[in-house]
Amino acid sequence: MTIGFVMLCHTALERAAEVARHWANNDCPVVIHVDRRVPRRKYDRLVKSLIDLPNIRYSGRYACEWGTWGIVAATQEASGIMLKDFPEVHHVYLASGSCLPLRPAKELISYLKERPRTDFIESVTTEDVGWTIGGLDVERFTLRFPFSWRKQRRLFDGYVRLQRRLGFRRRIPKGIVPHLGSQWWCLTRQTLSAILENPEREEIDAYFRRVWIPDESYFQTMVRQVSSNVESRSLTLSKFDFQGKPHIFYDDHLQLLRRSDCFVARKIWPHAERLYSTFLGDGAASSVVSEPNPGKIDRLFAKAVERRTKGRPGLYMQSRHPNENWENGRTAAPYSLFEGFSDLFDNFETWLGKATGTRVHGHLFAPNSVEFAGGEKIYNGAVSDSAAMRNYNPTSFLTNLIWNTRGERQCFQFGPKDEQSMIYFIAGDPNAQVSVISGAWAIPLFHSNRNFSDIRKEAAQLQKIEANFLYQLRQPWVKARVRTWTLAEFVENPMEPLQNIVDEISPRAMRRLTEAPRLADLTGFGQFLQNLRNQGMQPVLMGDFPTGDDPRPSTARRGRPYLVK
Repeated sequence: MTIGFVMLCHTALERAAEVARHWANNDCPVVIHVDRRVPRRKYDRLVKSLIDLPNIRYSGRYACEWGTWGIVAATQEASGIMLKDFPEVHHVYLASGSCLPLRPAKELISYLKERPRTDFIESVTTEDVGWTIGGLDVERFTLRFPFSWRKQRRLFDGYVRLQRRLGFRRRIPKGIVPHLGSQWWCLTRQTLSAILENPEREEIDAYFRRVWIPDESYFQTMVRQVSSNVESRSLTLSKFDFQGKPHIFYDDHLQLLRRSDCFVARKIWPHAERLYSTFLGDGAASSVVSEPNPGKIDRLFAKAVERRTKGRPGLYMQSRHPNENWENGRTAAPYSLFEGFSDLFDNFETWLGKATGTRVHGHLFAPNSVEFAGGEKIYNGAVSDSAAMRNYNPTSFLTNLIWNTRGERQCFQFGPKDEQSMIYFIAGDPNAQVSVISGAWAIPLFHSNRNFSDIRKEAAQLQKIEANFLYQLRQPWVKARVRTWTLAEFVENPMEPLQNIVDEISPRAMRRLTEAPRLADLTGFGQFLQNLRNQGMQPVLMGDFPTGDDPRPSTARRGRPYLVK
């Protein structure tokens, strides 16, 4: 008694020949099918390389396009040759040209001898399937699919929609209960011969020719009619990603494959020299035939899928960057944005850096240049101070900066003169701490020596821009930590909000501020605002600023009269 292997090959025939030789040298007959689309010279080279092995056969060639009947037809013919030419075979194992044996053939033979009547094939009803990709489960058995899903996608989808609209349903042959499962199985001689010699095979084959992806349903359905002992699992390790594409194993997966205890694995990278040399070598068989347990590595694959779909917070990679809102956190670490502070306080960046021990930048989104801390031209991660490069993709500029400096909180200034395209991104970022003194942009205009008509025009434009910024920060979808003050509110009591900001940036320090940043000279600022009003521009973002020369409201109050009896 032995086991026979049916191999479906379409690429990397040199590797397929190595695997076929390995099995044939261990007294396991092999029947090879090569896709008809493979050039004849490559096929002849394969046959010539294995001509010295008497227990290798070749089946008629079919075009095996994905999801089509050709794969089933090739499997049927190759299996028929196996049963006919090798009567000593008690189990037939279906494999691909990219499969690789992970354990000695003797262990597999011993394992199957202990289970002589067991068929190993994943076979579950359509109601219990949770892995189908593409939106078709039961419908793959009730609709027609004359067009290729890969090459004629528009015709495929259009024909499916037409059948649904017309209410078309194919008749499932009597006695057939559709099942689905992995293509790679290991069946007993009795079961496989019963499927191939079924007197109603012609009608059944005609039906499955128009089923979508019949290689995942034909044998999986038929085995339920003829077998009394089905183990609904595959002995082949085959993992798929969230898109339904198979994982490819490389050299660095060696230990992972060993841990699975599976007998065969697919899909192996053809250039994985270490894997092929290790598993096809003359390794000693283990003393105990352990049960295949791919569940041992399921946790690692689940992590791999999560890493591919969610990624690491703030790190944008090719597999998910094109899809908005796929990000696992927009940025990698908390950061702080300050609007109006550098206008109200002299040398605010220097003071904040000393108070918090963080890196404080100027206006990162200034129109002419990126104002990195210390006047740097190139920052961590080779981020340039070029405004043109930044504006090419402002989102990536900010996320790269935060990612490259994670572990060190970044603080930067912002204002209505800066690039505004980042407002939506920052407002929706939970890592953002936004502090705004509205109307502070008027202070530099107050100190500028320009014509008042020009000042009025620019003030109106800046107020419009900042008003839009504040509007976005008030939206219900905002996730940033937002604090806003009018200029009048902040000037009245600056120490309390500054203390709150410092405590949030450096929560472990928890020290009281002993030094405040120096306020800009606001003498006459109230009259400046009144002049803007007199010229027809209404400054509304500064709050109720006093008109006199003293920017701070008077604390003197007239007491309320009262009567003592």
